[in-house]
Amino acid sequence: MIRRRALTLLIIGLLIGVPAGYLVISANQSRESGKDKEEKYAATGLTPHWPSRVQRRVYQVTIPVPSYNVGYYETNNWRTSRLYVQFQTTDDNLDAYLKTMGLGRDDLDSDDISISARDQKITGWDFTGPGPWYSLIHKQKNPAPTHDIVVSMADPKNPFVYVVSRTVP
Repeated sequence: MIRRRALTLLIIGLLIGVPAGYLVISANQSRESGKDKEEKYAATGLTPHWPSRVQRRVYQVTIPVPSYNVGYYETNNWRTSRLYVQFQTTDDNLDAYLKTMGLGRDDLDSDDISISARDQKITGWDFTGPGPWYSLIHKQKNPAPTHDIVVSMADPKNPFVYVVSRTVP
């Protein structure tokens, strides 16, 4: 009789305790996820990290490996979504990066800045420093994004690349 009551209490305890424990763990995970997302979407400028793989795929922005000083910022509204990316890479990787878009160095225009003043203001980019500066606009048929690219060759062995990828929904 005592053994039966102990078994009944154990079963009742497990039936209540296991779901309650699961709910507590799930609530904590959900809260932490919300805080991470809040931090991500509260950013108001370049974030010193790599954009997610999904962002890179959607905006068709490849970042060659190795790359340094990588930063990104994404904006979305009902008309246009933009991904701003910057990175410093090697001379050979610049060629590889341009090749991923079917382009080459000869497609770059010298001393021309293709990134608008509005986009420069949003990111804090300043293209008045030592050059030479090269840029291009890589237009694609919708729904593929358009890329505005500026390359600083102040250090020819380690060029700095700035990209604005725009999609129109």
